[in-house]
Amino acid sequence: MAKREPGLSYEQVMLDLKQGKFQPLYFLCGEETFYIDAIADFIAAHVLPEHEKEFNQTILYGKDIDVPTLLSTAKRFPMMADRQVVIIKEAQEVRKLEDLESYVEKPVPSTILVLCHKYKKPDGRGGFAKILKKNAVYFEADKMYDNQLPGWISRYVKENGYKIGEGAVQLLADNIGNHLHSLANALDKLMILIPKGGDITVQLIEENIGISKDFNVFELQKVVGEKDIYKANRIANYFAANEKDHPFVMTITILFNFFSKIMMFHYLPDKSKMAASGALKINPFFYDDYQRAARNYPASKTLKIIGYLREYDLKAKGLGATGSVSQGEHLRELLFKILH
Repeated sequence: MAKREPGLSYEQVMLDLKQGKFQPLYFLCGEETFYIDAIADFIAAHVLPEHEKEFNQTILYGKDIDVPTLLSTAKRFPMMADRQVVIIKEAQEVRKLEDLESYVEKPVPSTILVLCHKYKKPDGRGGFAKILKKNAVYFEADKMYDNQLPGWISRYVKENGYKIGEGAVQLLADNIGNHLHSLANALDKLMILIPKGGDITVQLIEENIGISKDFNVFELQKVVGEKDIYKANRIANYFAANEKDHPFVMTITILFNFFSKIMMFHYLPDKSKMAASGALKINPFFYDDYQRAARNYPASKTLKIIGYLREYDLKAKGLGATGSVSQGEHLRELLFKILH
């Protein structure tokens, strides 16, 4: 098999697949499972015609097999067909996966073997990883940064033939975060509700995804940064009345990340918009929010707030809490300490 360039992009892998350029071995790894599943699902759906799949397409799970089983499956010949497809989901669960080394060096040409190695990558210093990069279609899916989400959402919507405005994009990015499976599911649900070419609006999202632009944790982050005590308390009261939908632990996590970045902002040597956005790994669209929050919360106060957040994180997890104080009450106490 010819030597292949390591670290192929998702677009490159998919372009070859859509053009029918199939390879005997695919190694899909990394933290972002959305892309791993998308490639594996495309192969499962499109490589073999339907009448060949029953006998020539096999899907196995790593925790259920060992290397000898994997090898015997990959090495068998297709039945009354030119090729077979073998997909190993959760391949990171296969014990001693590196024992596949000899197969990776010389894969069976009539088999398309797809190894879905989720959440982590093989040790790049080891021989197995080097052999994979040399002989397989090797794809790494890194977790997406928050500042990349708006672009991803816009592209996903456009590629599916719909439109979406900046406000709606930001509402989804802020509330769902970098969970691409959840984002794609939400967008797919919304696109079913409107005609092809239609516009995904803020109102459509609020009515069908259960997200409110006024009462969500990212709006709380924004008004806390602005030191808007009235709005912060309104949101806190809403959260207190809907504790199941707005868990205190998640609120603390978001605020902790926010104030950690404010602390970083205070000590950046270059606080210009692009330099600071890059250092903080935020969308430049939110630069003003962080700059304003840094003015409202000096470094000494920010450090105290981070301490409060650690304290209330323990309380949220049942450590150091006294009596039967509700999550909503803890949130109101925490916001009082932050805002005063």
